[in-house]
Amino acid sequence: MSSCHDVNYGSGPGNPHKTILLMGNPNVGKSVFFTWMTGVDAISSNYPGTTVSYLEGKLTINNETYTLVDVPGVYALEASSEAEAVALKILAQGAAAIICVLDATNLTRNVKLALELQRYRVPTIYALNMMDVAQRHGTEINVKLLAQELGAPVIPTVAVKQQGFPELKAALEEVLAGRAPQGCACGCSECGCGAAAAEEISLWDRAAEITARVRKSKQEQKLSFLDRLGEWMIRPFPGIFISLSVMLLCLAVIVFGGKGLRAALLLPLVNQVIVPFLRTLFTSFVPEGMLLNVLVGEYGIFVISFEWILALVLPYVFLFYVVFSLLEDTGYLPRVSVMFDNLMRKIGLQGGSIISMMMGYGCAVPAIIGTRTATTRKERLMVTTAVCFAVPCISQSGALISLLGSHSMGLVAAIYLFSLFILVLVTVVTGKVLKGQLDPLIIEVPNLLMPNRKTYFKKLSIRMKHFLAEAEVPMLLAVFIAALLKETGLLDFIAVYFEPLVQGWLGMPREAVMALILGIVRREMAAAPLLALDLTPLQLFVGGTVALLYLPCLSVFGILSKEFGTFTAVVIALSTTLTAFLLGGMINHIGLLFI
Repeated sequence: MSSCHDVNYGSGPGNPHKTILLMGNPNVGKSVFFTWMTGVDAISSNYPGTTVSYLEGKLTINNETYTLVDVPGVYALEASSEAEAVALKILAQGAAAIICVLDATNLTRNVKLALELQRYRVPTIYALNMMDVAQRHGTEINVKLLAQELGAPVIPTVAVKQQGFPELKAALEEVLAGRAPQGCACGCSECGCGAAAAEEISLWDRAAEITARVRKSKQEQKLSFLDRLGEWMIRPFPGIFISLSVMLLCLAVIVFGGKGLRAALLLPLVNQVIVPFLRTLFTSFVPEGMLLNVLVGEYGIFVISFEWILALVLPYVFLFYVVFSLLEDTGYLPRVSVMFDNLMRKIGLQGGSIISMMMGYGCAVPAIIGTRTATTRKERLMVTTAVCFAVPCISQSGALISLLGSHSMGLVAAIYLFSLFILVLVTVVTGKVLKGQLDPLIIEVPNLLMPNRKTYFKKLSIRMKHFLAEAEVPMLLAVFIAALLKETGLLDFIAVYFEPLVQGWLGMPREAVMALILGIVRREMAAAPLLALDLTPLQLFVGGTVALLYLPCLSVFGILSKEFGTFTAVVIALSTTLTAFLLGGMINHIGLLFI
C-alpha cells in the first residue's frame, strides 16, 4: 500500500535508517521516478517550481519497507532559497540512501550537486536521466567512467519511458545491503578521497573536470527539429508569433471543443436521458410537493447537478487539462516566460510570473501555491492579487463561456479582454502600493520534449480525479442550497433585500440574487444560475463581469489565509467583491445610455 502527502517545512521524515532521499536539480524528472517507485500519483511537470514542499511514499526493498522522500529540486546546498533550506533540513536528519537524479544534458551543474551530496557521507546511487535527449544533441557519456569518478553506481535512464528503472532498483538494493561501492570525488580533505583540498579547487572546477573526462560531443551532429523549435521559441522572431499562435490554438480547442462536447454529447445525455430517467424514477415513489421539487424540480438537486456540473463545467475542465498538461510536458511554459519577460516588466512583474497566472486558469489554489517560487514577497502578493481578481479558473471559464456564448462569441471575447485589462490594472496598482523590489528573471529553460503518451495520460487522469474530488462537494453543496432557496420560497424573501443592488444598480432580474448567494461557495456558481434567465446582451455582460470579479471561493480564501494571513485574505476578498459590484453597475448604467 502506498501513501502520499505534502509535508510542512518544519517537519521531516521519520526514522533516517528507513528513509531514502530522492534528490537532484529542478526539471530532472524526479517526480517520474517517485511515482514509479512508490506507485503514488505525484504529478511531474517540465517547468521550475512544481515541488516546493516534499512528498513521501512507501516502497519495499529487500523485504524492508522504506519511506521515499521526494526532496525539493535544488541547484546547490547553500540555503540561499526556501527549497535549498528544506533540502538541508531533510539531509541533516540523515538517510539510509540517496538516489541522485542527474540531467545528462546539463552534466557539469548536476555533477556539482552530486559532489556536494558526497560530503554528507550517505550511500548514494546516481540515475543519469535524459540519456535520449543527450544522444539527440550528439553527446556521448561514458557511464562506467562517470561511476568511477563519482565513486558510486551510475544508472543511465530515460524516465518518461521508464528505461533503466529495473536496473536502478537493483542498484538500490545493492546499496542498502551494503554491497555497492561508495567513494568520494568531491575534492575535500575531510573525505580523504585523495583529490586536491577544497580550498585549492572549487566544486565547480572539479565538476567541470569530471564532465570533460566522461563526455564527448559529436561536432557534426545536426540539431533535431525539436531542438531548433525550442531555440526559435525564445527568439523575438519567430518566438512571439509561435507564442501567440499556440495561445490562440489552445483557446480555440478549449472554447470551441468544449461547446462542441457540450452541445453534441453532454446536453443531449443530460436532458434526454439522465434527467428524464431520474424524474420518472422519483415520481414513481415520491408524492408531489416540496420534496419532489427539491429532488427533480426546476432547481432540483438531481437536475441542476447534472446540468451545471456535468454539462456546463466538465467539458471545459477536461479540455483545459488536455492542453495545459501538454504545454507542461513539452517544456513550453518556461519559454513563454522568457518571451514575455520584457512585456511583463512594463506592468511591474517578471516573465516567470506568467506561469503562475496560466496555472490560475486551471485553479487559483495551485497558482497561489506556485507563487512560492517568486523571489520576493512583493511579487508573490502582486501575482496572487491579480489571479484572485482577474484570472477565471477553468470551472468559472466554462460557466462564462456557456453564459455569454449562448448569445455570441463576441461577448466571450469581450469578457476575456476585460479580464486582461483588470489584470494589468490590478498589477500596476499593487506594484505601486506594495513596498519591495522586483528581482530579474532567473529561470531554467528545459529541453523541448515530446511527451510520453503513458505519462501524459496518467497525469491527465490524475488531474481529473483531483478536480472531481475537490470540486464536486462544494458544487453539490451549491446545488443543494439552490434547490432549497427556490423551492422553500426563501429566494423571493432574500431578493427583496437585495433589490436595490441587483435590480437598481446592476440592472439584473431579481432572480439573479441566486447567483450572488451561490457564488460564495464556488465562483462558477455566480454565473451558472444566470443561464436559466432570459437576459439581454447588456445584462449578460454585467452578470459575467460580476461573476468574473466576485468573491474568491472558499478554497481560495483558505489558501490565501494560510499563505499570507487572514487579514490579507479578507482584504483581497472584500476588494474583489466591491470591485465586482462597482464595475458591474457602472457597465450597466453606461450601457443603458447607448440602448
